[in-house]
Amino acid sequence: MKDFRKKIIKKTRRIVIKVGSAVLASEEGVFARLSDGVREIRRSGREAAIVSSGAIALGMKRLGLKDKPSTIPERQAVAAVGQGSLMAMYDSAFSQAGEKVAQVLLTHDDLASRSRFLNARNTLLTLLRLGITPIINENDTVAVEEIKFGDNDTLSALATNLIEADLLIILSDMDGLYDTDPKKNPSARKLPLIEDVDSLPAELLTDSTNRFGTGGIRSKCLAARKAAHFGISTIIANGSMPGVLSMILNGDDVGTLFLPKEDRLTSWKHWIAFSTRPTGRIFVDDGAKAALLRGGKSLLPSGVRDVDGSFDAGEIVHCVDLKGMEFARGVANYGTGEIQKIKGLKSSEIEKVLGYKVCDELIHRDNLVLV
Repeated sequence: MKDFRKKIIKKTRRIVIKVGSAVLASEEGVFARLSDGVREIRRSGREAAIVSSGAIALGMKRLGLKDKPSTIPERQAVAAVGQGSLMAMYDSAFSQAGEKVAQVLLTHDDLASRSRFLNARNTLLTLLRLGITPIINENDTVAVEEIKFGDNDTLSALATNLIEADLLIILSDMDGLYDTDPKKNPSARKLPLIEDVDSLPAELLTDSTNRFGTGGIRSKCLAARKAAHFGISTIIANGSMPGVLSMILNGDDVGTLFLPKEDRLTSWKHWIAFSTRPTGRIFVDDGAKAALLRGGKSLLPSGVRDVDGSFDAGEIVHCVDLKGMEFARGVANYGTGEIQKIKGLKSSEIEKVLGYKVCDELIHRDNLVLV
């Protein structure tokens, strides 16, 4: 196992490190250990970006709150109080280690928009090139339900594509993934290796959380799944363990290692699959579904039975079967009104009906991802 991990680490040049609220709230020394770990990563010739929770947790501490606020405005206010303290602690710890940090706050809209996604990528890659560690967090002070990632586990997985990372490390208050809930079963066994994250049984994905965090082991496994489809490995480990980053860099058997998928998605298709929020649905017949799933074909108007939602050409849409179950998503070449007019027709009839033809396909296979 150790030799196997060493091979993965040897190939790694850029790392995303996600740090959970429970880890940051456990003790002040965790910031110093993080800075030491990142310094070691940089000295090894690698780069690292941190996706950090903790703004709400620190805000709660500063305001003397025992329970997390239940409404979004209250959470936004508490996050505003805590975000400054969070960055101050990072800046202090990293400065003492001779390192520099930069704050990067994102909402889901920043990644769902392709132009803003690329702008964020350029900024982050420039920071890394300058030897500065980005501290990425969701912009909790402005995020509402429509633009929230849901949790920073999800954000960390999307960040692997954003900075084109080779490894995702999720530092949690958990030692990894277990065969049963270790909080309920003292004899629970840690699973050191997950070869196929898509095949994990549902009973392993419990939703236990702490009073500071938003995601349990389920959200971490889903993050590992998103990273796996981008072709990179994920390690979930206990962030309170002294020297945990050094141990991971050394290839030691800590936490749970999730292997990547062999048929990895390109950065473009990973963005379509995971970073976007589709704005409509295209209902396709069984023949078109089979052609997309097994034939690697594009979606043609002849296979479309209906369309739902309001979207323009160039927007991301769900491809669903006649029962409404999504099986793919992609970039539509025509808008809702256009598809209503040409659904069920042959591609050769598009120009006759619309008076023009952009292309033969409603969604080209290069812009379509099976989900």
